[in-house]
Amino acid sequence: MTDQQWDGVRRRVAALAADSSGGTVFGSRGHGWVLEDPLSEDQLAELEAQIGVRLPEDYRGFLTGVGAGGAGPGYGLFPVRRVQGRWRWEGDGADLADLSTLARPFPDHGPDPAHLTALLAERPEEEDFDEIEDFDDAFQAWDARWETLLFAPERTAGAIVISHVGCAQRQWLVITGTHRGTVWSDLRVDDVDLTPLHDESGAPLTFTHWYLNWLHTAETAVRQPG
Repeated sequence: MTDQQWDGVRRRVAALAADSSGGTVFGSRGHGWVLEDPLSEDQLAELEAQIGVRLPEDYRGFLTGVGAGGAGPGYGLFPVRRVQGRWRWEGDGADLADLSTLARPFPDHGPDPAHLTALLAERPEEEDFDEIEDFDDAFQAWDARWETLLFAPERTAGAIVISHVGCAQRQWLVITGTHRGTVWSDLRVDDVDLTPLHDESGAPLTFTHWYLNWLHTAETAVRQPG
């Protein structure tokens, strides 16, 4: 796959920024249609040396051909920046990704759905307790079990957070393992495990399709009359 897929993307984003209707696109007030400068090849090499893994090819092409982050799905594509000599992704929830585990394969499977359902059924309800203190204690104990199951660090090994879509819902890009190059939805705040996004044919959504589909949808929305 060549970087030609990214030709003209900066120009298209700039056109949306210049259009008076651009502010109506969801999330645009967050990213302001601004794209950061692209990374140089040397910067990309330094980033990959730090995290110990080669990024997916289409994402690499975006970083060096379009920008290090900025305008994109949700409230924008999280930028990758060098801060005090170290590279990191920045954004609401970007720190959920453990950069020390990016070379480890993203797990093929999450927690057993049946186990999740059973544990959810055990969640304490306030009306079942006479004293609020007893409810708080029971809920904290249950929540610790839930966090251990759904938010275990190994659940997101080999992936980075790339976008925030509101209400603590985020999207991840898998960079290592059999799911490498695909984008996943994170609705764990709503008690739903991570799930892969799919394109119109039902295939796992790649970074390229994730970004270009958003761009096309934004352009279509802006061009609609009235």
